[in-house]
Parts: sequence; C-alpha cells; structure tokens
Amino acid sequence: MKAVWNGEVIAESDDTVVVEGNHYFPLTDVNESFLKKSAKTTVCSWKGTANYYDLRVAGEKNSGAAWYYATPKDAAKNIAGR
Repeated sequence: MKAVWNGEVIAESDDTVVVEGNHYFPLTDVNESFLKKSAKTTVCSWKGTANYYDLRVAGEKNSGAAWYYATPKDAAKNIAGR
C-alpha cells in the first residue's frame, strides 16, 4: 500500500492494518519529513484519542490528513505503533 499526496510518497508498506476503511502504516514506513504535528485531537469510544498531523508538500498544506493513536484502547491494540 502506498499513500501519495501532491506527488510525494508519504508512506509505503506491505504491512498495513485496515480499520474502518483506513490503512494504518507502521511508523517506520512513514516519511515523517512531510508531517507537521497538529494541535487537533479527536476521541473514538473504542480506539481512544487520535493525534493529528498536517501534511506539507511543495508549499501546500493538507490539514489533519494523517493521525495515530499513541495509546490505543484494548479493542484497537492492533494499531499500536501505527
């Protein structure tokens, strides 16, 4: 699976986990140079608190385009480290 935005590969892996139609990439397979931490968070009743990143590529910004669960709840342990 490959995540591409604005012509750049943001993440690429053969080891993604799909939850609710979203692919969760191992952190080691994400190109963090395109990510800028956002203050945005959301809470899912069964996954926990999501922390967001904005994508920045070639001077363009895609707000809240990437997220992760730093400490997922037990029901979502399969996305820990993704």
